[in-house]
Amino acid sequence: MLTDEAEYWWENTHPHLEGAGGAFVPWETFKQTFMEKYFLENVKNRKEIEFLELNQGSMTVAEYAVKFENLVRYFPHYQGEARERSKCVKFVNGL
Repeated sequence: MLTDEAEYWWENTHPHLEGAGGAFVPWETFKQTFMEKYFLENVKNRKEIEFLELNQGSMTVAEYAVKFENLVRYFPHYQGEARERSKCVKFVNGL
């Protein structure tokens, strides 16, 4: 549920994404458009560096797994079944 400024943004953006036929806007399209608007590039860069440098260190495996999953969601190249192997390699490498 979007509120305030984000709701106003969506009301204005939604018709442009639908196109002339009023087609359904796929989740991935919405997510990408939203992230481009509200997830600033410098924040994205910091999250990427944090993810790439992530190691278990003094965290428990459970804490590390939570941190890993929180950060990996920002990187589409680790999403989907085809990318699961790369994601696993990165996870194990950080233990």
